[in-house]
Amino acid sequence: MQKRARRAIITVTAGLTLIGSASAAAAVMMSPGQGGDVARLAQSPSAAETSSAPQAAPSAESQSTSTSTSTSTSTSESGTETSTATDTGSGPGAATSTETRTGTGAATAAQAAAPEKFSPTKANETSAATATKTTKAKPKLPTGRATATSFWDAQTASGKPMRYQTIASPYWPLGTKVKVTYKGKSAIGVVEDFGPAEWAVAQHDLPAIIDLSEKMMADLTGVRSNSVHVDFEVLKWGTGRVYRTSGTGYNLAMGR
Repeated sequence: MQKRARRAIITVTAGLTLIGSASAAAAVMMSPGQGGDVARLAQSPSAAETSSAPQAAPSAESQSTSTSTSTSTSTSESGTETSTATDTGSGPGAATSTETRTGTGAATAAQAAAPEKFSPTKANETSAATATKTTKAKPKLPTGRATATSFWDAQTASGKPMRYQTIASPYWPLGTKVKVTYKGKSAIGVVEDFGPAEWAVAQHDLPAIIDLSEKMMADLTGVRSNSVHVDFEVLKWGTGRVYRTSGTGYNLAMGR
């Protein structure tokens, strides 16, 4: 019995010696860092001890606190926009972030106050529109149908000698150019004398507001001394004197 026990002890001792030699060889093959880990693992308490040890509750100081604040203000009329974001944490890894953005309507105001760029096309259109508004329509020259008589004087009111183109009128100023048409035939004369008289104007069914030279009357009607209905058209106003400004046929002579 003693021999058997002694042999068993020797056998166990030899086995432990082999195991120790193998562990030493493995430790030599490991890196220094790994060896340190193995040493720490060897020194660390067993899993049973760790699990059985009571865990300490985290302290109030180690607990992390997170606060988040967000503020946004937007005013469309004033063009102001403000945005604020705050993130605060206490404890390990705590971070604080603040962002503020403010914008005003200064850019819009500057754009509104900036002068408009010159555009030749737009300027021409504006000038044309202004010219159209400011340009007054020329008054229409008188036209109508009246009675024409004939005359011949040695001296005219204008001081010019009597001629083919001489016309007399009680209402048109001296120098007025008039076109007279009788049955499709026309002649152009110039007012260079005054007449007829008021009584002679009023005695016709159409007021006799035109007095033609006998040569012009003969050219239009074939008779030197005549009284006929003619169509008249004032081509240009004269700048000389006027015989009368009222009377029979005045409105007809003025195209009214």
